[in-house]
Amino acid sequence: MLLAIMASLRTPGSGCPWDLGQSFESIAPYTIEEAYEVADAIARGHTDDLREELGDLLLQVVFHARIAEERGLFDFGGVVEAITAKLIRRHPHVFGDATDLSPEDVKALWDEIKLSEKRARSGGSATPSVLDGVPVAMPSLTRSEKLTRKAAKVGFSWPHLDGVTAKVEEELAEVREAASLGSSDHLAEEVGDLLFTVANLARHLNVDPEAALAAANRKFERRFRAVESALARAGRTPDQSNLAEMDRLWDQAKLAERTGGAGAGP
Repeated sequence: MLLAIMASLRTPGSGCPWDLGQSFESIAPYTIEEAYEVADAIARGHTDDLREELGDLLLQVVFHARIAEERGLFDFGGVVEAITAKLIRRHPHVFGDATDLSPEDVKALWDEIKLSEKRARSGGSATPSVLDGVPVAMPSLTRSEKLTRKAAKVGFSWPHLDGVTAKVEEELAEVREAASLGSSDHLAEEVGDLLFTVANLARHLNVDPEAALAAANRKFERRFRAVESALARAGRTPDQSNLAEMDRLWDQAKLAERTGGAGAGP
């Protein structure tokens, strides 16, 4: 039914003008957005929203497949066939002869199969890079962690945490230096280096940097909203306050979180 609805939406003359005007490129941002909304529903623990968001994400797959079918490239059946074959091919310990593998063995086997697939696609002419397979469109913080993780697999990584923390301190010093020179381009480069190194630090600590930053964002939003609420009870808004007062209210909100609500009032 979903495939038929999409076909109707894309039928010239009787379909939807907006849907007919779309291409791979134009709906790609929506595909990414829907994936984020799935993740958001999971983070909120809202299963009804998750069901709806998974449907929206599935629609994106169907939309792309329909455009491909119209161009004579592939159809939805081909998408299903490709992922089915890949899952079977990459799980020989389930669907093949490989047995008694540890989780580490399974991961190593998966990487080996992926590498052989890349070589096959290139006809054996291209030399694959260790860094292949990390999408450019991936969120930059996540991509930094994945790039350093791939490089670490071949030994390109600090062996101990001290090396990474020292690098963070070095990059922070370079940010300070760039800020004192007043060069915006150089400053942006140094801030980028600092963020990249922090993502590397997160990898060393087995922390997902994207998830950690998302949690920090939620915490900031929650506490700042508490500051706004406290000011509203006094009949004022943040722009009618000052940093010292807002810092005090922030500390109260922080304490309230840690004590389960005690000290929540201004």
